[in-house]
Amino acid sequence: METLILKGNEQQAIPCVATIGMFDGVHKGHRFVLSHICDYAKAHQLASMVITFDQHPREVVQTDWKPQLLTTFDERMRLLEETGIDYCVVLPFTKEMANLTARDFMQLMANQLGVKVLMTGYDNRFGHNRHDTFEDYVRYGKEIGMEVEQLPAVSQKLKAKSQKPEISSSLIRQLLAEGNVSEAAECLSYPYRLTGKVVRGEHIGTTLGFPTANLQLNDPRKLIPASGVYAVRCLMEEGRRKMFVGMMNIGTRPTFGEHSQTLEVHILDYEGDLYGQEITVSFIERLREERQFDNEEELKEQLKEDANTVHSLKL
Repeated sequence: METLILKGNEQQAIPCVATIGMFDGVHKGHRFVLSHICDYAKAHQLASMVITFDQHPREVVQTDWKPQLLTTFDERMRLLEETGIDYCVVLPFTKEMANLTARDFMQLMANQLGVKVLMTGYDNRFGHNRHDTFEDYVRYGKEIGMEVEQLPAVSQKLKAKSQKPEISSSLIRQLLAEGNVSEAAECLSYPYRLTGKVVRGEHIGTTLGFPTANLQLNDPRKLIPASGVYAVRCLMEEGRRKMFVGMMNIGTRPTFGEHSQTLEVHILDYEGDLYGQEITVSFIERLREERQFDNEEELKEQLKEDANTVHSLKL
């Protein structure tokens, strides 16, 4: 995949079939659209292209909006690379771009990017205030000389019956906010991940016999799953990339009084100094909610049970 950063009125016209969107998470629904684009491109001797943005459009349109991203920019680029797309065009999203109508935006795609065919997801909207419909896009396309096609939704059977089956970034955020990391992984096609540096904490875990690495996220805009204890895989660099199994607590440690939220991971069967290291945590399964225990001994017994449960999962 060749990544192009389009600035100003540069000409990067490449006859192509394309789609446009934020692609936060690059989930199964996104991959379905991108797979169709790759197949169509090969069948019609066109390049395949994904058009995305350097930041979430809502960060520009609503300056007080706090993102809860599924993927950082670098993560998004790596995941898009896996899809087999020929070109990824990154548009710096500005207030001027936010004011473009859908027709003007499609004209830009035709003139500067060479888009001949535009494929959209079932719920994809773009242009100022996103008020245009798919029928409007088809009409603009005929005027510009661009074919527009809409692809159906991708569904996922979920155990949480209250959830809509259509896969979307919003659905995945909701699942994570509920702590349902296993079904979020089904929708993403990979486990949800957080990456951060190990910083010094209060050593509470060490006193309990379960030393923890306190994570400070590399990107604070990433969504943090619901409070609780999780079975996780941990990827660490430490000279070479190594994968370990662990359990992570997200919460405020209520047994020890009032605390701000922390992200603490205990890596099973590991000894060593982790301070300053970068760790990527992949969430596999939620073990339980965080709760207050009557005393430290009761908490230690629960942590032993948690560790045994993680071992039994054979991650």
